[in-house]
Amino acid sequence: MLSKRMQQLKPSPTLALAAKAKELKSQGKDVISLTVGEPDWPTYGAAKEAGIQAIHENKTTYTPAAGIPELRKAVAQLIGKQLAMEVSPQQVTIGSGAKFIIYTAFTALLDPGDEVIVPSPYWVSYPTMVELAGGTPKIVECDAQTHFKLSGPLLKSAITEKTKILLLNSPSNPTGAEYSHAELDALAEVLKEYPNLWIVSDDIYNQLSFHPGGLSPHLLHKNPELKERCISINGMSKAYAMTGWRMGWAVGPEAVIKAMASFQSQTTGAPCSISQWASLAAITETADEVKESLVALQERRELFIKLLNGVPGLQVFPPQGAFYLWVKVQDWLGKTYKGKTLVDSKQLSQILLEDVLLAVVPGAEFGTEGYLRLSFAASPEDLKRASERLANFQQQLS
Repeated sequence: MLSKRMQQLKPSPTLALAAKAKELKSQGKDVISLTVGEPDWPTYGAAKEAGIQAIHENKTTYTPAAGIPELRKAVAQLIGKQLAMEVSPQQVTIGSGAKFIIYTAFTALLDPGDEVIVPSPYWVSYPTMVELAGGTPKIVECDAQTHFKLSGPLLKSAITEKTKILLLNSPSNPTGAEYSHAELDALAEVLKEYPNLWIVSDDIYNQLSFHPGGLSPHLLHKNPELKERCISINGMSKAYAMTGWRMGWAVGPEAVIKAMASFQSQTTGAPCSISQWASLAAITETADEVKESLVALQERRELFIKLLNGVPGLQVFPPQGAFYLWVKVQDWLGKTYKGKTLVDSKQLSQILLEDVLLAVVPGAEFGTEGYLRLSFAASPEDLKRASERLANFQQQLS
């Protein structure tokens, strides 16, 4: 009955693990969940008040498919400032979350058989979204030797006559790795050799960067000539703690942005009007609060790294941004726990959830075995308790 596309589709593993953790919590179990990429602080007051005001002022009807002009202008100004270049509102489309905007960009650019270069480790949804848009994900493995980042030589070796898009994510989910200006310049030199190759840049964590100034380096900072084939994608979920408001945007060449808005008009229709007015307030009024949240994240980052470094068999790769620790557990695999041999990160994550009541995401879901992703967007108390549970678990290995 179902189409082949739907028969092959699997649910998001991070959301599935989060749902399982919530189910266990509902049963009265003391589960610590470090799974979903979601801030644990509330939406900032100015955004909440703007959303409430929008309801009271009856700003609850359809908006243009590409978003209200006020928000498109605010996003254009924000991204223009971040990228140090002129951005017009006509180069912006607003959509129902950055995730859908990424899929929309793929749909606008890909024909069947077109390849998308996806550096691994990658966010769990990237390959599936490429496939749903008719493309073919080409996974390029990036290991610890390249700090889990794509290099110029790796990029060049992956390009074929079918390559249409390079997908970049910096800071990265799951590793927190951030590309430096020099590393981005090396990629740019390769990209300049292939004028038909597009760049989709997922910048959702760019304001949660531990880089001086709190903003990640971007490919366009020193290579503005690539702007005519670069789509920069961002949204409200991470830096503004608005995951449930479902607001994302794309900035790029007008022709592509117009096509993406047309696709939105035929699928989701107009983005949520209330969320748009709340987003406008967040962008224009909460810069200081974003900085305060980043300071808190840095403190949690240092705390959690210190705690996990004290657990034998774990190797932590300090992130330059986002709110994840990428932790190597290869030394645990092959050992025995309660008569069971640990064979891979999926099995390990399952045991940690069911026996230790600690929810984490296996590296296999990100295309790289032997690792776990742990979010530190959690209270210091929960981070301490999580590290204690991991230490106790390690003591039971043989």
